[in-house]
Amino acid sequence: MDPTEDKITIIEGPPPTFEMVDDGWVLGLNESPSLGDIAVTQLRAFNGAALVERCHRAWRNQQTINLEFRSEDGLEQKAPIVAARFMSTEDNDLLVLWVRLTNEEIELELGYDDDAEDGEDDDFPTWPM
Repeated sequence: MDPTEDKITIIEGPPPTFEMVDDGWVLGLNESPSLGDIAVTQLRAFNGAALVERCHRAWRNQQTINLEFRSEDGLEQKAPIVAARFMSTEDNDLLVLWVRLTNEEIELELGYDDDAEDGEDDDFPTWPM
């Protein structure tokens, strides 16, 4: 596997906002040697289908794929992606990622900002293919 494909990197925008998930189906995603909580984040993407395919390719090859981003203090963080899906919109794709959070330094928020509903979608981090 190409080393550039073992991660999806957010290159601009604020750090992602994570929401803890406790749905029943999510418990099956937490089967791993490393313990952690599953959280979901929504991100704007330029080609969500290709990013989801990158995740599927890694999982088919029994590889880990990580979400890489900078925290509020500018430090590089990463979280293993355990599920992914995308939705197309008029302007771009919305990528929904479920990740395993094992690092206590990652700050969690309960819920998403409603700013995106007001047409202010600058709060969604983005990355290229």
